[in-house]
Amino acid sequence: MTLIKLLDFATKGDARGSLVALESHKNIPFDIKRVYYIFATEAGVVRGLHAHKELQQVMMCLKGSCRIVLDDGSIREQVILDCPDKGLLIDTMIWHEMHDFSHDCVLLVLADDYYDEQDYLRDYDEFLKVFK
Repeated sequence: MTLIKLLDFATKGDARGSLVALESHKNIPFDIKRVYYIFATEAGVVRGLHAHKELQQVMMCLKGSCRIVLDDGSIREQVILDCPDKGLLIDTMIWHEMHDFSHDCVLLVLADDYYDEQDYLRDYDEFLKVFK
């Protein structure tokens, strides 16, 4: 079993440039209720460091690159996001960390629900207890 679930997004384009369309229940497997992006992250900064009890997300690197670590309590894997036509699906109860942001990285995140602090597990040991 792998935690890495990459989504391929069709790129359309011509001499003017390229375009990727993201659509709920077509190439994104859920209703999109929240969109945010991370940028201007300083060198050496680690983001994420949490899991969600209910929330699903898709992350894509629109520009630059970053390394994503995924952990379900028994398997720990990592993937480099560096292409705007690939998305990483992060299921519920997956601890995730974002590392090694390039200076120009723009990481876009689509979520299936609105922000809810109660949905976060921010302590790794607590995450492991809930996971077991």
